[in-house]
Amino acid sequence: MTDSQLIREIKEGNIECYAELIRRYEKKILTFITHMLRQAHLEHVAEDICQETFYKAYRNIHSFRDVEASFSTWLYTIARNSVLSELRRSRNSDVYLEDTLQVPVVSPERLPEQQLLRNEREVLVRQAINSLPEKQRSALILREYEQMDYNEIASILDLTVSSVKSLLFRARQTIKSELETYILDPHLEEAEGMNKR
Repeated sequence: MTDSQLIREIKEGNIECYAELIRRYEKKILTFITHMLRQAHLEHVAEDICQETFYKAYRNIHSFRDVEASFSTWLYTIARNSVLSELRRSRNSDVYLEDTLQVPVVSPERLPEQQLLRNEREVLVRQAINSLPEKQRSALILREYEQMDYNEIASILDLTVSSVKSLLFRARQTIKSELETYILDPHLEEAEGMNKR
């Protein structure tokens, strides 16, 4: 069954179908929420926010229209808004990538010293991403780590596609300029997921 079919069933009273939607998206949504909370030292509330996200989605399922957005986009929007609300409640507006998040890698075949350099660069890339403004950081996480397209990101961040492209361009330029002195080989941008799409 597609998401749309499941939602139609739920709207018609078959609430058991909601368990299938949770099963499909729970892990991805929890990972996204954890990424948003980790460096703010609020990862202990990630599961609660994940449950809250699914509760809010269920409570508002009758207002969801799949002609306007996909269910996953709608769900990520709810998750992001829930995280931002939690951060405001906690008086901590710094949203960071988690330290253990793996940066996309191009080639696993590296010499030990190259591996050491790559690990150091990954730390530097994470630090650079962590220093970005919230919307640039969110756009970059959704694009590079969640592999979403521009339209989905625009829906989640409530922006136009051109604004998303602009955010991503500025984010990548900032990271590139911060890392310029560390760029030692032409594969760095590819290896660290900063390639333009």
